[in-house]
Formats: sequence, structure tokens, C-alpha cells
Amino acid sequence: MGNIKWIFVLYSLLAAVSLMGIAISISLASPLLAAGSLVALTIIMGFGFTTKKRYREEGRL
Repeated sequence: MGNIKWIFVLYSLLAAVSLMGIAISISLASPLLAAGSLVALTIIMGFGFTTKKRYREEGRL
């Protein structure tokens, strides 16, 4: 168990906030906020997968 990779915790929290932004924008009927949240989610998930790949290649996972 043990070794927590805090960067991945941060990425997952930011992704969850982006998903909440999408839900809030739907409830407010705001397509601009929905688009911004979707773009943010895509960028955050991309950074997360890229970081995971780099960590795996370096043998840190």
C-alpha cells in the first residue's frame, strides 16, 4: 500500500471539479461554461495520462 503519488490525486480532483463544472453548466443552460469545462477536463486528463506514461517509463510506478 504506502507510496501515494500526490500528483495523480491532484489530477483526479481537478478532473472531478471539471466534471462538476459540466453538470453545473447543464443546470444553468450555459453552453460556454460547458465547453470550457469540457476543454479543461480534456487537458487535465491528457496531463494525467502523459504523467502516468512518463512515470511508468522511468520505473516510478
